[in-house]
Amino acid sequence: MFYVEVRDHVMIAHSFQGEVFGPAQRLHGATFVIDAAFYAKELDDAGLVVDIGLAVNVLKETLEPLNYRNLDDVPEFKGKNTTTEFLCKVLFDRLAIRAKAGDLGRAGKEITAIRVTIGESHTARAAYEGPLA
Repeated sequence: MFYVEVRDHVMIAHSFQGEVFGPAQRLHGATFVIDAAFYAKELDDAGLVVDIGLAVNVLKETLEPLNYRNLDDVPEFKGKNTTTEFLCKVLFDRLAIRAKAGDLGRAGKEITAIRVTIGESHTARAAYEGPLA
């Protein structure tokens, strides 16, 4: 299996609901480093998994609505804990739409899976990986 991985980052604020989160129940900020990996069983005729330049742009465009935002104020996240794990799945879903549309320079059906990893600090990260249906 081949893959290409690209990276960007966002700066957000948010708070969590529930005693399990301790002091993180209060509003706090985070800088997340996001890695998006796109998988294919075979290289295309040009020898690529996806066009890296397009992948960088698609990731940046996908992250833009979250950057410098308080996620508590984003209507679609109302009442949800925007944990690192939760955000990995949100970004996966958004990137999957773009991949299926062919926005990465390759037919969406040729991209077999995507993995999104978010580093929330130098010691912790979470990921979501799944096939493209």
